[in-house]
Amino acid sequence: MMQHQLAVQARFRPETLERVIRVVRHRGFEICSMNMATASNAENINIELTVASLRPVELLFSQLSKLVDVAYVEIQQETHHSLSQQIRA
Repeated sequence: MMQHQLAVQARFRPETLERVIRVVRHRGFEICSMNMATASNAENINIELTVASLRPVELLFSQLSKLVDVAYVEIQQETHHSLSQQIRA
């Protein structure tokens, strides 16, 4: 199974993180690790995700980019790994 690291910048709203997680799940990806931090201007958040799937990561990239509060999505790295789950908030 392929693991992919993604960086997401989005507007800081209560529902934004929930929408990102829902899109990841609906597109057939599993979250292996996640880290979220408020950006320096306190109006935005930075989300770092490591996801795993046999599906192409471009499917997830295009759907995350369409979310109304998401300003930026970047695919940072792709690797083959076994799954180990870790969620940090």
